[in-house]
Amino acid sequence: MELRQLAVVVAVAEEGGFTAAAQRLRTVQSTVSTVVRALERDLGTPLFHRTTHRVVLTPAGEAFMPAARAALEAVARARAAVSPVCGRVRLGVCPGLLADWHRALAALRGVHPGLVVEVRQVRAGDAAPAESTVDVVLTEVAGGADRAAVPSAELVTTPLPREELVLATAPGGSPFAPADLSELSLVDFPPGWAIRAAADRAFPCRRRSLEVDDLAVAAGLVRAGLAACVLPASAASRFADLTVRRFDRPPPWQLAAVHRGDPSPAVAALLAQLG
Repeated sequence: MELRQLAVVVAVAEEGGFTAAAQRLRTVQSTVSTVVRALERDLGTPLFHRTTHRVVLTPAGEAFMPAARAALEAVARARAAVSPVCGRVRLGVCPGLLADWHRALAALRGVHPGLVVEVRQVRAGDAAPAESTVDVVLTEVAGGADRAAVPSAELVTTPLPREELVLATAPGGSPFAPADLSELSLVDFPPGWAIRAAADRAFPCRRRSLEVDDLAVAAGLVRAGLAACVLPASAASRFADLTVRRFDRPPPWQLAAVHRGDPSPAVAALLAQLG
């Protein structure tokens, strides 16, 4: 098993097809197919279901992918350790994202002390880094599209680890969330917040009784029994006294880093830490 094989398999999974993966890797589709088939023979199991219209991971592929990404990230860190990057990178972050991106920035500083990161707030949905504004947008994404194009530049969406949305309620009570939230009093967040965008898609008929622009304030309202709140699991876990209620069919909370194609060394170093 070679690192090149891992990189190709990850590209196919993230791009959703062999042709798109070949474009990303700057090679031809036949080469990508050959590399994937060779790795599947080596592993003794198929990693992808191939259909006329799309390519999806098999259960074995789903199990293989985290380890493949971890191996590639470890190699990137090893290379970075002997080749520190300098310069500046501008990161746009949606409010309410609550990813542990600050830890990634701390790790980035340890590996690349000469790299300066500027963090700016952007609205959810503004996933097109403008040349004059930011280099990378850290945002919540709705669908499975891993690549988008705009007239001025090609944009690439690098998915980050997926989790789920949960319902945070006052301490005590059932660990299960109702499928229909229309009868509940809910505290919500303003338009432009990543959590609001995800909740709007997952629960379009919910009744928003309260709206605040601060997670701690929202948690206080929930703690007082005045409302419940839809949150990413990682956000709800920061308020340990609240009850986290999970849905039978958990809505996904998918984060991604959106950036222009062919990233600079500074952007590549940031992406390696975020992933």
